[in-house]
Amino acid sequence: MVLKNQSSLSPKAQYELTKRFDPASSSYGHGKTLDAKRSVLHPDLKTVLNQPQVQVIGNGFYENYEGLKNITLRHPHHKKFHKTSVPEQDDLAVTRFFRWHIDAALYALNPPKVTSLMAIKVPAGRRQTVHYDDGTGDELDVPLGTTAFVSGQRMYELLSEEDKEFVSSAKVEYAPHPYIWMSSARSRSNGLGMVSDSLELPISDLPPVNERDIKILPMCWKNPINGKLALVVHPSAVKAIHLPNREVMTDLKEVREVIHRLQRPGISPQFVYPHDWAEGDCVLFNNQGVLHTVVGAFAPDEQRLFRQCNMASSEGVTGPDGMLY
Repeated sequence: MVLKNQSSLSPKAQYELTKRFDPASSSYGHGKTLDAKRSVLHPDLKTVLNQPQVQVIGNGFYENYEGLKNITLRHPHHKKFHKTSVPEQDDLAVTRFFRWHIDAALYALNPPKVTSLMAIKVPAGRRQTVHYDDGTGDELDVPLGTTAFVSGQRMYELLSEEDKEFVSSAKVEYAPHPYIWMSSARSRSNGLGMVSDSLELPISDLPPVNERDIKILPMCWKNPINGKLALVVHPSAVKAIHLPNREVMTDLKEVREVIHRLQRPGISPQFVYPHDWAEGDCVLFNNQGVLHTVVGAFAPDEQRLFRQCNMASSEGVTGPDGMLY
C-alpha cells in the first residue's frame, strides 16, 4: 500500500499507524539486536531517540534529524555483503539486489506483521540496471535507491505440485542471533541467500543462546484473511531444514541450495516490483507475505533519508495447518 504526500507524518504518527495492524505489539521488530556491533544490521540503521520502534536509514550526512546529531547514513552497498561485486567502473550504472529478506529478528521475537517505510528525501533522476550475475543473464532496470519487493504467494504458486507439497510440510530452523552468525559470511550475487564457505561464526562466538528462543518456522505462512499460502523464508538466516519425514537436514550448503532453488523463480525480473520513491511516500507492506531488498549504489553527494517502522508481532505466524508458530 502506497500513501502519497505524507511528508507531515511524524515518527510517532508512523508508529501509531503501523501499530494499528497489530495493536498488542509494542517493541521494535529486532529488539535490542541493533546494539550488537557485530550484527550485519548495525551499520545501516539509527534509532529515533524518542520513538525506538522507528529507525532512520539512508545515505549522506545530516546535522540534525529527529534529535540525531551529525549522523552519517550509509546506503548498504552490495560489495560490503556479497562475495563478488560489479566492476568499479560500472558501479554507478550497474547494481545488485543487496539482501532479500523479511524484517524479523528470527530469534526470540515473532516476525512483524507490517513494516512501514517513509520517504523523507529521495535522490532524483538517475536509474541503474540490476545484474543478477547468477548465470541466467537476468537484468532489471530500476530507479536509484529503489526498494524491491516480491510476493511470497507468487513464489509459492510458481512451484511444482511436488514442491508445493514439500514446502507445505517442511520447516526451517534459523540460526541463533542470525545477523551476528552470518556477519563474516558473504552473499550470493543475486542477494538470495549466502555462499557456503564455512565463514559463519561458531555458536561459541555468539551471545548467550537460549534454545527455547531458536525459531523453527513453517516454510509457508497462511494469510489469515484469504487463506492463501506464501513461501516466506529469510534465505540468509536459515541454518537447517526440518523435513516432512521428521529428519533434519543440517548440511548448510545443501540447505541453502534447496532454499535457493525454491525461491529463485520468484525473484525473476518479471515478478519484481521496484518502487519508484517520491518524497512523502509512505509504503506499508505485509511483512509476513513478501520479501524485499534495498538496491542501488550512490555517489557521495547523493542523499537519501527514510524512516522504517515495524514491531515484533504479538503472536506467531500462521502455518499451513492454521496453527501459530
